[in-house]
This record gives sequence, structure tokens and C-alpha cells, in this order.
Amino acid sequence: MITILGAGVAGLCTATALAERGRALRVLDPGPEGAGASWLAGGMLAPDVESDGAPPEVARLGATAADWWAARVPGVEQHGTLVLAPPRDGAELDRLALRTRGHQRLGPEGIAALEPDLAGRFPAALFYPNEAHLDPRAALKALAEGLRKRGVEIRHDAPLPEGDLIDCRGIAARGTLPGLRAVRGEMMLLHCPDLTLTRPLRLLHPRFPVYLVPRGQGLYMLGATMIESDATGPITLRSSMELMAAAFALHPALAEAAVLETGSGLRPAWPDNLPRVSRTDRRLHLNGLYRHGFLTAPALAEQLADTITAPEPAHAP
Repeated sequence: MITILGAGVAGLCTATALAERGRALRVLDPGPEGAGASWLAGGMLAPDVESDGAPPEVARLGATAADWWAARVPGVEQHGTLVLAPPRDGAELDRLALRTRGHQRLGPEGIAALEPDLAGRFPAALFYPNEAHLDPRAALKALAEGLRKRGVEIRHDAPLPEGDLIDCRGIAARGTLPGLRAVRGEMMLLHCPDLTLTRPLRLLHPRFPVYLVPRGQGLYMLGATMIESDATGPITLRSSMELMAAAFALHPALAEAAVLETGSGLRPAWPDNLPRVSRTDRRLHLNGLYRHGFLTAPALAEQLADTITAPEPAHAP
């Protein structure tokens, strides 16, 4: 019996990869259901855009993420990513275009064709047509349901056992992983039925780039800050003001949006911001997913499962 610690995106992807290989396992999470950084994620499967500023390994790991998720959970939307900038920050689009691939340059007519509600608001954009997004909470619930149908036990608020484990607890594991750091992220969930968007929008800004992700039925996730801090607690006034100002810059209709939820979480990251599988004593660790959890967790989980289920090499007689 394999024990996996953590029921966030890393733990549930790992459990799914192992269960699909027929391994007996259980998932234990020391926290309550619906807690942790995975619950607050944007759910963007955007390897092309994320190649800006991220190590090349992130784009390589995320290249098959949309297909992996679409084969296992409902609601994966593949409408691409639209990157915008206020007219005064148009040079940011040029810099992004030089640093990334897989995009198309759009003028006002192209923007309006993709998102009619943005007609006349921006002079230029970059469109990444091969990218996708999902609702992280719905995806995590779907993975958990699939595991339970396979007979996998998932327990929350469970004590941590001893012995051979796969530890996917994110920042909660930093006591056993020297060098793992916390990067605080903050988000808002908005309800704006007067606005209709079909794909994630990223608004470039030299100081605080943000994204707006549609969740259907007038719901939008607005995020997310990246603060080098391990402070817990509610969203700050500064972050609230910056996020709301950016939302208003995207579309004035968002000024009338209802703020249904605010949240903050701690993303786990290594010094190089690359996720990895590692070993300490009797534990395997999948950790350090930083801001790329839903993008990189599937490939890393498959790699870990391949390692565990690989046959022993034959010995020469």
C-alpha cells in the first residue's frame, strides 16, 4: 500500500497516475478539504506564456498538460490566452513577443473578433491559441471522485504516518525540505454577469501583471500577486487595490462586479523555481511547483509513477 501525503494538485495527480497503473494506495491530507494553494489557483494551462521568465523545463513539462487534464476531468476549455497591455505599456507586449513563441499579433479588429466585449479597448494584443484553462476546484473534485471509484481512500485532517511515503504537501513539507520557500499569492473571485469573456486575459504591467480567468456563469478569478513572504492571513489592502485597479483597466464593467471571495495562499518554490521529484530517507517528494501547479503536476506525477512501477533490472546469470 502506497501512502501519498497531500490532496492538492500534486498529490491527486500522483495518486491518479499510480492508480491507473493498478497500484494500491491511499491519500492522507493533514488539512481540511478545500484548503491549500491548489484551491486558490487560476487553472491556466499556458506553457507558451509561462515561458516568459520561467525556466525552459516548465514549458516542456506543461506541453501535454491540457491533454492530460482533458482525458480525466470535464471542463477543460481550449480557447487560448489573450495578453493585453494598456496603451502606455505597449512596449511590454513587444518584449513578451520576443521572449515567447506560439503567439499571434492582433490589432483592435482581431481582439474584438475574439472577445467582443473588449472592442475598442486595446490597440494591440498577443494571442496564444494553443493554451487552455480549467476550474481548479472542479478539477480537483473530479480527480478525487475518480480515485474513490477506483477504491482509493482519501482522508482529510488525518495524522501523518511513518514509513515509506510520497510527500506532496507543498509548503507544509518545508520542515523536511531545506531550501523550499514560500511565495504568497492573493486572489479574488468576482461575479460580473454584464461581462462575457471566453478565455483567460493577462494584463501586462511593469509592476504587477494580473490575469482574469472565466469560470462560467459570470464568474471570474482575478489574481494573483507574487510576494516573497511566508505570511499567512487574509488578502492585504495593497493587493486588493492593485488587483481591483487592474481589473478596472481591463474593463469598466468589472467596477460593478460583486466580490464573492478573497483568498491568499503560500506557493512552494525551490531557489530556481523549478519543480522536482526528490528523496529524503524513506520519502519521495514531489514539490516546488511554484505558480505552475496545474501546468506541471501531470508530467511530474507520470514521471514519479514510472519510477515506482518500473520493473527491476534483470541481473546477468
